Amino acid sequence: MAALLTWAGLLAGAAGCTGDGGGIGSGIGDMFGKPPAAEDVIRVTPDDGSRAVPPERKLSVRVPDGRLESVKVVRSQDAQETPVPGRISEDGLSWRPDEDRLALAAKYTVDAVALDGGGRRSARHTTFTTKVPEERFIAYVAPENRSVVGTGMIVSLEFNREITHRAAVERAVTVTAEPAVEIRPHWFGKDRLDFRPEEYWKPGTEVTVDLRLRDVEGAKGVYGLQHKKVSFTVGRSQVSRVDALERTMEVRRDGTLLATVPITAGAPTTPTYNGRMVITEMLEVTRMNSRTVGFGGEYDIPDVPHAIRLTSSGTFLHGNYWAPADTFGRANVSHGCVGLRDDKGGGSDTPAGWFFDRSLVGDVVEVVHSKDRTVAPDNGLGGWNMKWQRWKAGSAVK
Repeated sequence: MAALLTWAGLLAGAAGCTGDGGGIGSGIGDMFGKPPAAEDVIRVTPDDGSRAVPPERKLSVRVPDGRLESVKVVRSQDAQETPVPGRISEDGLSWRPDEDRLALAAKYTVDAVALDGGGRRSARHTTFTTKVPEERFIAYVAPENRSVVGTGMIVSLEFNREITHRAAVERAVTVTAEPAVEIRPHWFGKDRLDFRPEEYWKPGTEVTVDLRLRDVEGAKGVYGLQHKKVSFTVGRSQVSRVDALERTMEVRRDGTLLATVPITAGAPTTPTYNGRMVITEMLEVTRMNSRTVGFGGEYDIPDVPHAIRLTSSGTFLHGNYWAPADTFGRANVSHGCVGLRDDKGGGSDTPAGWFFDRSLVGDVVEVVHSKDRTVAPDNGLGGWNMKWQRWKAGSAVK
C-alpha cells in the first residue's frame, strides 16, 4: 500500500504545475530518459517535404550537440538513383555535400543517424524535391561520337537557345586530347562554341569532349539538360590544295602527294572562297537548287554525285557530269563550288569518285588564288583561317 501511495504521489507531483512549465510528458521524459524528437536532434535543410527548391539552396545536415554517425543522401533524377557524395565535419556536428548546387528536377532523400548530447541514438528520414525549369537548352556536338575524322576537325557545339551566361557554359565543357595538346575555345555569337588546337591534330590523337551542362544556367531561367561525353579519333592526315588559277587540286596524304586532279572552280562572277575549309558532310548524291543559295532560278540539279560540304553557306566540292570533260583543268564555270569530273549517278573510277572514297569528315581543303575573299571563320568549320591569338581572345572566361 505504501508503494502504491508513493507511486501515486509521484504521479501527482509530476502532473502538478512547475516553475518551468513542464507537464507530465516533460517530467517523465526527464526522469526516465525519453529521447527528444528526431527533428530536434538532427536538423536537415531544406525542410522535409519542401518542393520546388531552387538549385542555389544549400543542402546540410547538422546536430546542435552530440555527433553525426552517418549521413546517406540519394538523388533521384531521370529514373536513376545516384548517391550524393559529402562528408561529416571533424567535430561531427555537420555534413555538407561535395557539390555546390542542387540538381534541378530531382528528388533528394536524406537518411541520417546521430547521437545526441546524452549519448542517445536518433535516426531521421527526410525528402524534398527541386525546381523543375520550364526552359532547357542542349548542345549539338560535331563530330559524332566514336567517329574517325581528319586532322582539321574542329569541335563545334551549336546550342538550340541563345547563351547569355557564356562563361558558365564554357566552364561546363572540357575538351582533352591524348597525346595532350593545348585546346582553346572560341565563341561565335551567342549560340556556337568551337574548340581547336593551334595547329592541325596529330594523326592518332584521341579526343574527348566532356559536357557537364546539366542544370547550368545558360540564360536567365534557361538550364542545360546534358551530361555526357563524346569521343573521336583523328585518322591519317589529308590536306588538299585547290589552285583556282591553275584549275588543279593537289591531294597530299601524310605530306606525300597522292595525285593532282583537274578541277573547275567558281566563274569570274561567282568565285570560290579562298582559305582553309573543313569537310563537314559527305553525301553520295544530293539535290542542288540555286534558290537555296541566293542565285534565283539559275539551276536545279536533282542528282549531284559525290557531294562534299565545305561551308554552311553552300560551298561544296562535288562531282560534275553535266560540264564537258575538257572543262576540268581549263575553265572555271561553277557558282562557287569546286567541281571534279564525274559520271551521272556517280562513278567510282572518276576523279570525283576517287577523291570521295579517300576523304573523311575533318579533312582540310584549302583554296588559293581565287578572286573572292577568304572564307569567314564561322562559315562551316573555317576557324583555321583565324590567327591563334585572336582565336584565344574569343573565350568568355577571362
